[in-house]
Amino acid sequence: MANCWLLFLLVLGTPALAQTVTPGSEPSAADASAGERDEAEELAKKTQNPVADLTTIPFQSNTNFGVAPGNAVQEVFNIQPVIPIHMGGFNVITRTIIPLINQPNTGPDGASTFGLGNINTTLFLSPRQPGALIWGIGPVFGFPSNTSPALGSAKWTFGPSLVLLTMPGPWVLGFIINNVWSYAGGGSQNVNSFLLQYFVNYNFHGGWYLTSSPLITANWLATSYGNKWTFPVGAGFGKLLRLGRLPLNLNAAAYYNVWRPSGGPTWQLRLQAALIF
Repeated sequence: MANCWLLFLLVLGTPALAQTVTPGSEPSAADASAGERDEAEELAKKTQNPVADLTTIPFQSNTNFGVAPGNAVQEVFNIQPVIPIHMGGFNVITRTIIPLINQPNTGPDGASTFGLGNINTTLFLSPRQPGALIWGIGPVFGFPSNTSPALGSAKWTFGPSLVLLTMPGPWVLGFIINNVWSYAGGGSQNVNSFLLQYFVNYNFHGGWYLTSSPLITANWLATSYGNKWTFPVGAGFGKLLRLGRLPLNLNAAAYYNVWRPSGGPTWQLRLQAALIF
């Protein structure tokens, strides 16, 4: 974890590559600097829009602390490619989550289990020229790709998903909501699960921003009400910068689980680096 933080801080401090200008038309240093800050702010806002016409590959580390038994640490590393497909006046935004999980205390003698979890893909249909209220709607699919029973369900899942957001001034405000049900697959445990992720972002000049985007989930099939919900609260910060000509979006956040099922983590540290194409 210390190495992850060191790499994060080193990259965060890397300066942006100055843009090339035509000889004889060079802007002043102040104008060029202001232009770069405004461009970084606008691109940062665009990356915070889940249905933006933008190809990105986020790499997200979720370190969950206080997992039972033994107050252990669980690591979930998500690879999350986002690819837009143009269809006339609409985009189909494909958002896939590929989780690599290190699950503690599941093997013989309390050893951890590492492998692939359940992959899920959402297809959002969204207008290419949206108004003040930006929307996307479509199906979400879950696949029983887990390499161990400890890392996910053996069920195929399906359900509807909706995203709504608005971007007034420096703000990006909205939410993603979905519910999935199992319809096929092995095992005796069915799936009926809910997800709500709201996001509140405030952007500054130069690509810096504050962010809060917790994942609120519910397992409707849990036998007791106390085990149905996971409700985190927290916030973090981020920075849009460039590595050469490649934009890179970095952010870090911490969330405390106010409500959680028995044995669930008490809090989470989330680090993310997203390549933008």
